[in-house]
Amino acid sequence: MTVRRTAALLLLLTVLTSCAEGGPRATEAAPTPSRTPTAPVTDLTDSAWLQLMIPMNEQAVILLELAAEKATGPRLRSWARGLRDAQAVELTTLRKLRARMGLPDTDVHKGHDMPGMVTAEDLEDARTAEGAAFDRLVVTRILDHLRQSERVSRSQTAAGSRADAKARARALVTARGEQLAVLTALYPGKAADVPEPFA
Repeated sequence: MTVRRTAALLLLLTVLTSCAEGGPRATEAAPTPSRTPTAPVTDLTDSAWLQLMIPMNEQAVILLELAAEKATGPRLRSWARGLRDAQAVELTTLRKLRARMGLPDTDVHKGHDMPGMVTAEDLEDARTAEGAAFDRLVVTRILDHLRQSERVSRSQTAAGSRADAKARARALVTARGEQLAVLTALYPGKAADVPEPFA
């Protein structure tokens, strides 16, 4: 295993194991992917990445749906609608990949406070927030979501083993760079550490 692949794998596994204490109780074991005789053999890194990306997008889409309706300005509402639609398309592709990999559709991260994940508490706050407070919440949480999903997906391209999963991660990295650039244009200074375009 190369140094680059080892470092990428460690980053991905660190993110995936950094659940806060608010996650499931010790007696509630997280569900594990079921195996059947006909299920394709899947690399742990590929499946871990995919099973993180899907709930990350699902939660982000809910917040973006709220932003498309109640953000204070037309530019922010338009941005939220565009990103919501893009993330919904990503979800369709990711779910198809999950089916091809023979993974269950269970959210193995439900109840976990994962980096970059829009939480149930975030959504509750968004439903009650108004005006500038709502806008700040949306921009902050979606910025974190975009950065973190870009970071983990970049690691997947180096540490994963399935060609289709790595190709999907690569496409997601490219998309995140574009989406972060749009957010930077809307809010200069908010996304100053946008990663370099994926080469």
